[in-house]
Amino acid sequence: MDDKSDAHLRVKPVPSSFDQPTASSADEPDLPRHVAIIMDGNGRWAKQRGRPRPVGHQAGFTATRDIVEASARRGIEALTLFAFSSENWRRPETEVGLLMDLFMRGLNSEVGKLSDNNVRISFIGERAAFKSNLQEEMLRAEQLTADNTGLRLAVAVNYGGRWDIVNAARTLAVDVQEGRLSVDQIDADTFGARISLANVPDPDLFIRTGGEKRISNYLMWHLAYTELYFTDVFWPDFSDEELGRALEFFKGRQRRFGRTGEQISGA
Repeated sequence: MDDKSDAHLRVKPVPSSFDQPTASSADEPDLPRHVAIIMDGNGRWAKQRGRPRPVGHQAGFTATRDIVEASARRGIEALTLFAFSSENWRRPETEVGLLMDLFMRGLNSEVGKLSDNNVRISFIGERAAFKSNLQEEMLRAEQLTADNTGLRLAVAVNYGGRWDIVNAARTLAVDVQEGRLSVDQIDADTFGARISLANVPDPDLFIRTGGEKRISNYLMWHLAYTELYFTDVFWPDFSDEELGRALEFFKGRQRRFGRTGEQISGA
C-alpha cells in the first residue's frame, strides 16, 4: 500500500452468469449446507509477485466473485465471507481506504448480477463505523435481493465474534431489565436467536486460506461444531478446484456431535 501508483485500481465488472446448481444439500448429504470462509493472503500474494498490496486486493475481489458463483453452482445453500474484521481498522489508513473503495465499487458492479442470479445478500457486523454512503449501498443491496431464494450470501464487515456475543448479551439484558424476558428463559436457543445469522444454519465447513491456522475472532458462537479446513493457498489463487478439495475434506469427516463413531455408523 505504500506505492500509490496503483491507487487508481478499480473493480472492472466482468460479464458472467451463474450456471444452474449441479446438486443441492438435500440431494447430496455430504455437501455442507453452509460454508464460512476467511479470505486471507491478498497482501502476501502481491508481495510474492513483487507488486503492491492493492494488486492483491483486486485479485482477491476476482476470486471472491468466482467462489460465490462456484458455491451457487455446486448447490451450497449459504456462504459467509469475512471481508473486513473489526481489527482491520488497525491497518495503514491508505490500505483501509482502498479496501472501502473496492468494497463500494464491488457492491455497485456486482449486486445487479447477484440479484439476477437469485442470490440473497446480507451484511453482518457493526455498520455505524462506515460512511453513510457505504451503509446506504449495503442496505440497497439487501433490499434488492431480499426476495431471492438461491444462495444466501452473508458478508462480514467490521465484524468480530466477541462483538457479536456481547451484542446478543446486551439485547437479552435489556429484555430482562424491561420485564419482557426472565433470566430462567435464557438458554442456548434463546441466546443463539440474538446472534448474527440466527436464521441460517451454523456453518458445516470453515475454510481459511493463506496458511494461518486460527479463526481470528470469526463466528465464534457459530463454529462450535464446524469442520475446520486450512490451506496454504492464498485467497487470489483459491479457485473452484480448491473449493472442491475443501469439500472432499468435508466428505471424509465423521460428524459425531458428542456421539460415538459406532452410534453414527450403526455398528
